[in-house]
Amino acid sequence: MEPVPLQDFVRAVDPASLPRVLRVYSGVYLEGSIYEIAGNECCLSTGDLIKVTQVRLQKVVCEDPRTGQILELAPDFQGHFSPLTSPQSYTTLEELVSAATQHSLHLPIYFTSTHSIATKDRVVTEDQPLMLEAVEMHLGTHCARCVLGSGAQRVVLHLPLSQKGTFWRWKSGTPQTLLQVLQDPAYKDGMFTCPSIPWHSLILRPQYEVQAIMHMRRTIVKIPSTLEVEVQDVTASSQHVHFIKPLLLSEALAQGGPFPLSTEILEVPEGPPIFLSPWVGSLCKGQKLCIYGLASPPWRVLASSKGRKVPRHFMISADYKGKLRLRPREFPTAYDLLGALQPGQPLRVVATRDCEGDEEENPEFSSLAVGDRLEVLGSGQVYGAQGQDVGVLVCQRLSDQTGEEKEEDYEEVEERERILLPLYTPGGFVEEMNDSRRYSLADLAAQFSLPCEVKVVAKDSSNPADPLVSFPGLRLEEKITEPFLVVGLDSQPGRYFEIPPRWMDLTVVEAKRQPDQLAGPLPVATVEELANAFYYNLRKLPACENQAPPPRPPKSQGLSEQRTSGKEGGIKSSKVLEPKCPKTPLLPKAKAKTLPEFYKDKSDMYSKTTAHKGLRPTKFQTQDPDMDEHDYEEIVEHFRKTM
Repeated sequence: MEPVPLQDFVRAVDPASLPRVLRVYSGVYLEGSIYEIAGNECCLSTGDLIKVTQVRLQKVVCEDPRTGQILELAPDFQGHFSPLTSPQSYTTLEELVSAATQHSLHLPIYFTSTHSIATKDRVVTEDQPLMLEAVEMHLGTHCARCVLGSGAQRVVLHLPLSQKGTFWRWKSGTPQTLLQVLQDPAYKDGMFTCPSIPWHSLILRPQYEVQAIMHMRRTIVKIPSTLEVEVQDVTASSQHVHFIKPLLLSEALAQGGPFPLSTEILEVPEGPPIFLSPWVGSLCKGQKLCIYGLASPPWRVLASSKGRKVPRHFMISADYKGKLRLRPREFPTAYDLLGALQPGQPLRVVATRDCEGDEEENPEFSSLAVGDRLEVLGSGQVYGAQGQDVGVLVCQRLSDQTGEEKEEDYEEVEERERILLPLYTPGGFVEEMNDSRRYSLADLAAQFSLPCEVKVVAKDSSNPADPLVSFPGLRLEEKITEPFLVVGLDSQPGRYFEIPPRWMDLTVVEAKRQPDQLAGPLPVATVEELANAFYYNLRKLPACENQAPPPRPPKSQGLSEQRTSGKEGGIKSSKVLEPKCPKTPLLPKAKAKTLPEFYKDKSDMYSKTTAHKGLRPTKFQTQDPDMDEHDYEEIVEHFRKTM
């Protein structure tokens, strides 16, 4: 078969014979041609092979051969077309009849007029089909007996043979649809008439979309049939040709198999590695990779090491078999305590640094000393000295006395049992904990809310090099759900790991060899160390967003101005407002000039005090009034020993 224009191949090909393999010819003067196809650059060079899998009609361009005017038709155009048997026109009916007689055409014949014909009974509009049944004498004149319409609408007209106009003869038979005339090879480049189009004749020029497969292209190539290239059908001699189609890991995941799948790496995503594991360096072009399927369960836990100057970050699989013990959490501010409070779970802490309250002006903002034991109850808001809202943490101070001593000194203890701490209080706190049980990662994630702090007390038996056991503590940050694929390298038999296609979308190609069928679960790595940049990007995801940052304490200069204003303007009454943080445990809405319900059930001391004293932010350790920053002290060393 000789090379033909792509448009001619498409018009002639039988859709049932697809797919067909074509060899590309770009022309006499060009070594190759680059075309922008569907927004992507596609290079078609002389000698390239493409495998045509589907041909779709996109639109049909109608052209008036007389004027060159064009009109686009959709593939579902409902009009009917009648092919003209000859491009020749006739100036009179007598010429039309004479030409039909010379070509041995039998009556009836069909024709149209490019001009309107006025008769006694009606007007025949232009391009309206007429059937010439016979030639006979009518009222002493040689006339053509013509029929207009059909069935009940049949009208007989006698037109004189001398009738002038431009007449076109067309093939007899039932008019055909657009798709019918395009599929008939006999009508290629023919002329047609269509009552729905206001032209006496037209040429149909269909435009197709050719869908093809090319070597080393991951997606189907869509080529317009109007592309000026020539092709040659080489299907018969190309049965042995295998078209390599690249595959992304994300596509393999979306397809759902079949697994296991033997592949070869074609391309590795650019950029720094996200995992700091030795196997990452083995992922290179040409490496054989076997995909065994979807990892289960799909959730992971992000964790950070504690107790070292530079923390390390890990992603821990749900299959981690090590044992963990809860570790007391550390809280640098009162706001952090509020974020850790969960409904139905008591939270008791010990103060690890002194915090002096401004008792002269704010007796309810109590001072704390190292070793004070507190139980966090909830949050609220009070009016400050200038009428501004101040968020507070409501706590209960716990006694270290025995039960009998506490009962004897109850009256003395009661007056200081409940305290208020502004949320910006920079005192250090450490959680008081008596839980010494050992948990699996799955049990711990199910029973406790994250973040929480743990110590690995027994390493994962399936991972002799478990790095988590070497740290004095771990902070389990977030539980994330993300599909991973279990893979193995041919160069490292028996070693398997998990790859997240979302973040490591390798480009692979299916290999010819048969993959090994393995029985039972694979021994995959359950702990992967994360690169710092990837870890912090991961923490920006919606599932890992933390609470809003804590409120900034008032500047020293502002506190001084508030004290001055409070003394000059008189003391204002305090008022507990409804808490404004929907993500934290909320208290019942309190009445005006009262504290929350759990705050007023012990004594009326505070209700009396608040009638005369305004609640203002606590004055902390003395610092330069011009300084904007507030330096927080570190946790006292001897309280670290309790962990």
